Amino acid sequence: MEDPVMLLCDIGNTTYHFFDGIEHYKKDAKLFDPSSIKEEIFYICVNKQAKELIKPLKNWIDLSTYVDMRNYYETMGIDRVTSCEAIEDGVIVDAGSAVTIDVVKSGRFEGGFIYPGSKAMNECYRNISDALAYSFNFELDLGKMPKNSRDAISYGYLKLLRNEVVSYGMDIYLTGGDAAEFAKIFPYSHIDETLLFKGMKNIMKKANIC
Repeated sequence: MEDPVMLLCDIGNTTYHFFDGIEHYKKDAKLFDPSSIKEEIFYICVNKQAKELIKPLKNWIDLSTYVDMRNYYETMGIDRVTSCEAIEDGVIVDAGSAVTIDVVKSGRFEGGFIYPGSKAMNECYRNISDALAYSFNFELDLGKMPKNSRDAISYGYLKLLRNEVVSYGMDIYLTGGDAAEFAKIFPYSHIDETLLFKGMKNIMKKANIC
């Protein structure tokens, strides 16, 4: 039996990310009016302003209230929690404004860490010196020591992250806006733009609301 069609939404700091069971699409968080949605919609949200707009809307159902947080820690973002609910075993690399790495074994969250996103780290180098204002080279050969400035900063950022993630010896799941770039240093990973929505569906199944 197929899952019923339902509208899901992941609300971040910059976008409302929707999934209708077939397609996913985004709306600008500053411009979108959540009251324009009349059907029932299940959501998670890390955007405080958006959450205040949604509070009085009865058709918007907050999935974070259905999560068993005993498996996680109190200050862990609901987006990370939801992604962890999507898989049984593996390492999740969510490459967004920050890069979050979370390990799941036998359906249980084992721990994780937060790494600066590529844009944030670019700004860090730029603030040190204009001479370091390079974009990262994700196609760099991480098996060789760099011999130019762009590759030098890329190596320092990417190799530490790559080595840590690979060291777990588990399947790697890539999601987030920079997933395609990070796939260049994790060539055997799974890119899944709907990973978080799969987690939302699993939360709903556990709570018997779908």
